[in-house]
Amino acid sequence: MGSTKSFSKLLLAAAFALPFTCFSGVQAHAAVVISVGFAPPVLPVYTQPLCPGPGYLWTPGYWAYGPDGYYWVPGVWVQPPSAGLLWTPAYWGWEGGLYIFHPGYWGPHVGFYGGINYGFGYAGIGFVGGEWRGGAFFYNRAVANIDVVHVTNVYVRNVMVVNHSTVAFNGGHGGIQARPTSFEMAAMHEHHFEPTTNQLSHQTFAAQNRSQWASFNHGRPTISAAASVGAFHDHPNNPGLASRPNQREANQDQRIANGLRDGQMTSGEAARAERTQSNIDQQVHNDRIANGGALTNRERQQVNHEQNEASRQIYRDNHNANTIAPNDVNQREANQEQRIANGERGGQMTSGEAARAQQNQATIARQAHNDRADNGGALNQQQRQQINHEQNRESKQIHQENHNGNRDGKGR
Repeated sequence: MGSTKSFSKLLLAAAFALPFTCFSGVQAHAAVVISVGFAPPVLPVYTQPLCPGPGYLWTPGYWAYGPDGYYWVPGVWVQPPSAGLLWTPAYWGWEGGLYIFHPGYWGPHVGFYGGINYGFGYAGIGFVGGEWRGGAFFYNRAVANIDVVHVTNVYVRNVMVVNHSTVAFNGGHGGIQARPTSFEMAAMHEHHFEPTTNQLSHQTFAAQNRSQWASFNHGRPTISAAASVGAFHDHPNNPGLASRPNQREANQDQRIANGLRDGQMTSGEAARAERTQSNIDQQVHNDRIANGGALTNRERQQVNHEQNEASRQIYRDNHNANTIAPNDVNQREANQEQRIANGERGGQMTSGEAARAQQNQATIARQAHNDRADNGGALNQQQRQQINHEQNRESKQIHQENHNGNRDGKGR
């Protein structure tokens, strides 16, 4: 067993920097095999954190292997590469006298993941935690931890779990004795998409955190699950904070998006709210730079006071007599706000980036408001085209900021 473990360490010295290098392009290919001579620990039992917002999918935690042995990669809410894709979890399988690691992947259907009961919709076969309906993901509240204030695409479908085992591997002595179904076999041969950049950084960060190593925690990792990749990065040794999904600034952006979407908030009101959020985000960004990435207690109190004032104004804007019929211009604005909120919640967008994005959205919303005022409440074709052109440009910028790897410091 010792020689097998030493061989595994030598193999991982070359492969560890890119733990998912078995993927190439959009099709999965087995290029690097990670094998270990002894079984992974049992799966830790944990509570699923609240979903950070619409569009996030749950990816269960799993034991990975590095030069220092097995380490736990926390379960986490992530955004898929594109709509319509589902996550097939990683698993370990006993094959040829060794435990072989099978990485997770994205695809149109859920494939075989060893019959392992990861919970929260992954009971061993398929996934029952939610489903795609058109371009929107709907969550099954019977198994997923959803806050219906921030996530409204929900349904309830009770699920019976037969396999209650916490065994983390398939096959061999003591393993889960499951074999792929014909449906899972078909899903395994579909085009697969590699884990996202956020997922890759999530696993790498877990590997570098000693408290996640089985040799240190004896199978009880400090962080078993996190609300987002950003929450785990910011609070790697605090389970309570790592499981909290709601950042104040993201919640405010969500409320602006909701108001625009249902016509309760006009473009003029949205412009004011977005400018206020931009100013607060910029203040947070500047304070972090001045303090090495963190906020002092006094700065946090000041930001919270300003957000309280902004919250009251958003409420008034969403409940006054000023309304507008739902329209494509405001829907586009709402979608941009939603993406900003999602980026902040997931840790993909820094406060400085959010400040810039909000300022740009405020400018566009003010333009729409002024154009409507000049035209008796409507936009002409040229004005609509101009606003759409500007939103296209901003959409690309939001995408870049949500995928550039920039992160705020601790103390978010």
